[in-house]
Amino acid sequence: FFFQAEDGIRDYKVTGVQTCALPIYENTRGLPLQRIPRGWSASDIPNLTGKRFLITGGTSGIGKEAARELARAGGQVIITARSEKKGQETCKEISASRSEFLVMDLNDVESVRKAARQVTEEIDVLILNAGVMAIPLTKTSDDFEMQMGTNHLGHFAFAGLIREKIRSRVVSVSSQAHRTGNFGDGSLEAIRDICLGRGKYSAWGQYGTSKLANLLFTFELERRARKANWSFSAFAAHPGYSNTNLQSVSPKVRGRMVEERATALVNAVVAQSAAKGALPTLCAATFPNLYGASYIGPDGLLEMRGYPKAVRARSIAYDQTLAQNLWSISEELTGVSWR
Repeated sequence: FFFQAEDGIRDYKVTGVQTCALPIYENTRGLPLQRIPRGWSASDIPNLTGKRFLITGGTSGIGKEAARELARAGGQVIITARSEKKGQETCKEISASRSEFLVMDLNDVESVRKAARQVTEEIDVLILNAGVMAIPLTKTSDDFEMQMGTNHLGHFAFAGLIREKIRSRVVSVSSQAHRTGNFGDGSLEAIRDICLGRGKYSAWGQYGTSKLANLLFTFELERRARKANWSFSAFAAHPGYSNTNLQSVSPKVRGRMVEERATALVNAVVAQSAAKGALPTLCAATFPNLYGASYIGPDGLLEMRGYPKAVRARSIAYDQTLAQNLWSISEELTGVSWR
């Protein structure tokens, strides 16, 4: 087990056992969940002067709100955008002096490689936030299924390519939808087929699987980081049910205007704001002395809304064999090795 300190990343041993939120071994559940002070909010973010953050998908929704708060706290923020125009507009909104952007399309591994080459300075925290939700079966330019390609494979490649530039933390944004995710029998063949969109396709099922992939990646990254003595720890967060543009994309793409309007109404009545939804991500990125592999979500009913707290993922997210198989297929498909 491992406990990660804010600064870099020391391992602490307590009565001969290393401490961590992650059940490294199959017959363990790890430590009791770390306590986050009740009502933790953006005002509790420490002074971030001198810290650098890179956020994928920082032009809207939770990514944009997270970038705004990190810059407000004194951090230097780099966001990724799919176009130069959108990147420029968003940086002006966030902070002209404390933000910059990279153009990157997670659906294209060559675009990911190009963006990674532009990361020439070290960053303290990488936040893997960009995503798509429940869209019809679509392929990326690399022939990946779009949701797996955007939500997992593109991020896997980008983080691997800039690994040596990351000082402190990698935060992956998952979802409660990970509880519906399914990699079949967990074999290399089954995982490869899912990543490539082969076989029966369900838009919502595939979204859940891509969010399960985010957690499998996070926990496997923490294991590998500790084994290889890399300088950072891995964390995950989920926003609960937050009012962002993600929910409207699926019905819009499918031309279902009634569903789109109904979704907008439900969001307005039930969902919490994007700013509130960004709090678990901000907590995972900045809370001092956070256990490695911590998973942060809202503290309300069913983790749908509220303030950040440490939560547990579905048990399959901690399956080491499944995580290792997903890692192998991710390296194979993207051509990016973390070694």
